[in-house]
Amino acid sequence: MIPFTNFLFAPGSRPERVEKALASDADIVCIDLEDSVPASGKAEARASSLEMLARLGPERLSLRINSLDTLDGLRDLVHLADSATLPCAIFVPMVESAAAPLQLRKVLGLRCPPIIPLIETVQGLRAADSIAADPGVGAMMFGGGDFSAQLGVKLEWGPLLAARSAFVMSCASAQIPAIDVPFIHLNDKEGLRQECLAARSLGFRIKAAIHPCQIATIVDTMQPSTEEVTEALEAIAAFDAAGGKAISFRGRMLEAPVMHRYRQIASSARPRIERQEAGDNNLD
Repeated sequence: MIPFTNFLFAPGSRPERVEKALASDADIVCIDLEDSVPASGKAEARASSLEMLARLGPERLSLRINSLDTLDGLRDLVHLADSATLPCAIFVPMVESAAAPLQLRKVLGLRCPPIIPLIETVQGLRAADSIAADPGVGAMMFGGGDFSAQLGVKLEWGPLLAARSAFVMSCASAQIPAIDVPFIHLNDKEGLRQECLAARSLGFRIKAAIHPCQIATIVDTMQPSTEEVTEALEAIAAFDAAGGKAISFRGRMLEAPVMHRYRQIASSARPRIERQEAGDNNLD
């Protein structure tokens, strides 16, 4: 299970930014070896990132390697295989077939953490069902930047709605979380909120961030509200008390499909509740 609802990208070539990201409220930090690192800095960023993983531990550190179709991606994989410490998850860009997660699992073996393929092309989207079905895949991410570039459209909600919808269905078929692309307009807090709400209503469960200032809005909108969690818990209690039979609850019928959604809401709220309880205990 992927235990987060948001994460923050930080360039592997800038260790100070990784540490700053860890000091934020992001659930996890993704050290990026791909887009944010120039070709001339790949080797140094790789070595620095693996050193940080060994020093800080993998609990909140994931890693985006380079595409496995590139020499830098293969080098990333070899260095990971030789590393004593692996990240909590591995993001793999430009995945276009199930061969990529299979390759990771074969090289890293039983130590392989959850794999998160990025679907960033039309070809990748067409193969998304088989990619999502790989047993090592823990979630998939929609890579809107490269996808919009391939389509020749703006990185906006409307032009990418059809692609997002197909992507979410592939994730749902494999019962894995769908991760949405970061919102690139840092000063548009309302725009971020609206995109998060739209993403969640479509079926996305996680939203990526590119700056710490985005985390609070993502947490507020991507996680179930207190009212939604309360309603879900009360509905579950009523349904269970009725022995799992269809019953009327606040003017609507409770039956298996409806209860599946309520149980998803309750389950997705548990990590937040556990963190809150841990914080309360730390105050004692």
